[in-house]
Amino acid sequence: MRSHNESSDDSPGYPFDETATARAVIDRDGILVEWNEGARRLLGHDPAEVVGLPAANLLAPDAGAPLPPSADRRWNETLALRHRDGQTLNVWLLAHRRRPDLGDRSDWLVVTPLENGEPPTEAGSLSAMFLEQSPCATALFDERLRLRRVNAVMAETMGLPEKRIRGLRITEIGGRPQNEELEASMLQVLLTGQRKDVQTLGTGNVDGALAWLARMAPLTDAEGRVVGVCLSAHDFTDQYRARERLQIVNEASIRIGSTLDVTRTAQELADVCVPALADFVSIDLVDPPEHGGEPYTGPISAPVSLRRAAHRSVNPGNPEAVTKLGQIDVYPAQSPQADSLVAGRPIVATDPMSTLADWLAWDPARGERVRELGIHTTMSVPIQARGATLGVAVFTRFRRPDAFTADDVLLAEEVTARAAVCIDNARRFSRERETAIALQRSLLPRSLPRTAAVEAASRYLPAARAGVGGDWFDVIPLSGMRVAMVVGDVVGHGVQASATMGRLRTAVRTLADIDLAPDELLTHLDDLVVRLSSEAGGEGTTGEVGATCLYAVYDPVTRVCTLARAGHPPPLMLRPNGSPEEIDVPPGPPLGLGGLPFESVELRLPEGTVLALYTDGLVESRDRDPDESRAALSRALAHGSGSLDETCHDILQSLLPPTGASDDVALLLARTKGLPTSQVATWDIPADPALVAPIRKQAVQQLATWDLSEAAFTTELVVSELVTNAIRYGERPIRLRLIHDATTLIVEVSDSSHTAPHLRRAKIFDEGGRGLLLVAQLTQRWGSRHTPEGKTIWAELTLGEEE
Repeated sequence: MRSHNESSDDSPGYPFDETATARAVIDRDGILVEWNEGARRLLGHDPAEVVGLPAANLLAPDAGAPLPPSADRRWNETLALRHRDGQTLNVWLLAHRRRPDLGDRSDWLVVTPLENGEPPTEAGSLSAMFLEQSPCATALFDERLRLRRVNAVMAETMGLPEKRIRGLRITEIGGRPQNEELEASMLQVLLTGQRKDVQTLGTGNVDGALAWLARMAPLTDAEGRVVGVCLSAHDFTDQYRARERLQIVNEASIRIGSTLDVTRTAQELADVCVPALADFVSIDLVDPPEHGGEPYTGPISAPVSLRRAAHRSVNPGNPEAVTKLGQIDVYPAQSPQADSLVAGRPIVATDPMSTLADWLAWDPARGERVRELGIHTTMSVPIQARGATLGVAVFTRFRRPDAFTADDVLLAEEVTARAAVCIDNARRFSRERETAIALQRSLLPRSLPRTAAVEAASRYLPAARAGVGGDWFDVIPLSGMRVAMVVGDVVGHGVQASATMGRLRTAVRTLADIDLAPDELLTHLDDLVVRLSSEAGGEGTTGEVGATCLYAVYDPVTRVCTLARAGHPPPLMLRPNGSPEEIDVPPGPPLGLGGLPFESVELRLPEGTVLALYTDGLVESRDRDPDESRAALSRALAHGSGSLDETCHDILQSLLPPTGASDDVALLLARTKGLPTSQVATWDIPADPALVAPIRKQAVQQLATWDLSEAAFTTELVVSELVTNAIRYGERPIRLRLIHDATTLIVEVSDSSHTAPHLRRAKIFDEGGRGLLLVAQLTQRWGSRHTPEGKTIWAELTLGEEE
């Protein structure tokens, strides 16, 4: 507790005289906590005699009125007070809350002027008439910044008569922070003699509804000394509100729709409008139709089910929100949400307790919240785009005392319309993205095949914002236990990129099935992309289709890997007990340029080598240099666990931000296996048909050695037909090779002829032409592939099946 006998400002030349006003502070419990020298002069009590005691003790027995009522922000009345010597004094008191924003928790400043002198101007003089009849609100303050004169307009603005407030400082007349700012500015004018303009809000009789331009000028005597300050207040509320509305619209155009996320866009709408337009804003949206359909465009009828997408309050924690984010609420008829959606236009309720009585009675929790907060105005605005209803925005005021005006309704409509377009775009993007993801997932392999050549694991992640693109990967079993690994990337995003990716993936599988070398396969794929570009440009578009691709073939028998790439990032290789290193594959041009050559490289890989094939979305980011990303990829690959699946997870966690990649990502890891020589048998075949029988016998004996006698009958027939055809139609040298693993047996016959065999159906009386047909019926699959030395005919049998 302390008394205020001295000035509260230590600045040199501070003009305030605290003894010219009787001042006291009463806390929310009615206890006196401050008592200045002016109050002692008025009632004779020393601070020690009254501070800490109830303020009501100072009232005369017949005073009757409370001191002061707690419901108001400002209060004035003449009360009978008890002097220390026992006499009763009728004193006019002005009280206001020192912190209006705290409501009932704030304390009260109670003042009354002690030096309420007469006006300095003579009644009837021209200067007096000018001051009194001026349409501009004007007040005169002396050298102590105490009020000496106000005209009728200023008195009406302050809401207090001049005779009562003469002799008070402006901070004693009103307790808002704006009054303190005005007094500080007037002090600068008094000390410097320079004019000053200040814009302020809520200094009028209508709290918070007016905007003022306060123009301050020094008053000087004949010798030029500053003896006071003239304060003129000009109402520029209309200009201020127009500028405020323009600023809100400008902010809405910048802040709303920064992403293609529906919830984020709804939250941006709420953030823009609080506190500039309302004290609380809630955004409720209609759930989008199932299976990616268009939003409903017909008439709306109550009740309406809406999902809370966003809300924002001037109070931390959004205590006004009855519905939680993501929760569905049903709004019946007579609710502002349902009424505005049914009417298709904004609806303003100026007194919710009466206008929305039926709804609040139906929802007691909301009714109680409205009463607690003192909500006095709500405005519901439908969110509509392309003729469809997307939801409703509800604007609420309880701290701002003024109701929504017609201009506020127009502003809310404009801002909501901007948000509606963004929400609709976000939903359309989400539908297209879901469609593209579904298409992408259907085109990518659901699981990687188990092969004798490699153990593989993969990951695919669509872009977080740009949507699904054209990245793909594949593992393709080839003849002779070999395997092809491919990773590709189509330029662009969306359904078109996914569809192009599907066509290229199918083409790669088709070209791989005829066992083209990697560089030849990319050449054929390049021709396909050129044709796709030509087809895409047939309707007046540019038709540019671009792609990159990395294609590798690994042979577990020879342990040789052949790789070629078309504008794609080079793969990484981690040898057993080694460090990750980048494979130097000739870069080659991107697919679609046409006519440029591709080169391949061959590497002999030890068993257990890990190959990492990926698209550029994994290593290219705005936040990280590509070289740093590749280094991080090498570290993640080196520190990966034994499981390839866990290593894939670790790599993505190390390289991608928590918010997701800016481009879609495909990653394929493959660990090489080797086929032991004990599982491979090779014979050189003389070009003599009479030796076919001994060859069949040797093949059967080899199967017995491998404990595969159950496949001897079929294998003997296949060997007989393929070897006979090679001797009859092929060229030397001729070679037979048998390869097997746990589930498959492969028969291969090679010769130096480049003429490919073809399957035909023999006629009834034909003596030949049934060999390959018989092979096709006896085996799981068969085919031929060209080699540098000629061709190889192969047939594959599945072990463990009945003959």
